[in-house]
Amino acid sequence: MDAGINKPGMAATDFAAIAPEDSGRAGFYAIIGRLFHAAPEADLIAQIADSGNAGKDDGADQAGGLALAWRDLQAACEKSRPDALQQEHAALFIGVGKAQVTPYTSGYVAHIAPDRHLVLLRQQLAAWGLARHDMVFDSEDHISGLCDVMRFLIEKNQSLEIQKQFFEEFVQTGAMPFCDAVIAAGNAAFYRQVGVFSKAFFEVEKAAFDMLTPG
Repeated sequence: MDAGINKPGMAATDFAAIAPEDSGRAGFYAIIGRLFHAAPEADLIAQIADSGNAGKDDGADQAGGLALAWRDLQAACEKSRPDALQQEHAALFIGVGKAQVTPYTSGYVAHIAPDRHLVLLRQQLAAWGLARHDMVFDSEDHISGLCDVMRFLIEKNQSLEIQKQFFEEFVQTGAMPFCDAVIAAGNAAFYRQVGVFSKAFFEVEKAAFDMLTPG
């Protein structure tokens, strides 16, 4: 489920197998990135529909909210057809002339100009030896690209501090408002639920990173 980032240069600090909870996190980033990159094929729809639960089954907390959102996404997958999802994805994120919802997260960042935000993102990726695939035409701030980088950081066992920094600077600032835009889109059906699940996951990630002790 690679959304288009080359990853040859960043050395992992620890190549031991990652913890199960981190494997789950990486898996969710992969799914979110894949669903927003392109409409899912029948096999991916079936995999999501038939997979297990996400988070604790308790609607009173954020993890419980994630579990509920995941079940709703599974239910949406059970009712979906690939051809209908292709049409919905194109209408939302590609469009004719202008997409209804831009998947490029720099456009949602409030505290900095979009072009400057993209420059900073490219500088960070270059510092890690990461680059866009030659045949990928989406810019690096595409929601799928950011999810791809977070998945890479987790799978390479990079420190939580590194993950937190990238999340706060590039994912939290753009991806969460992007999810709000998807949820609010008038012709979003399946992708409204993808947006709800994605935002619930990002909120769990934010809460976990917020608990990290500085230094």
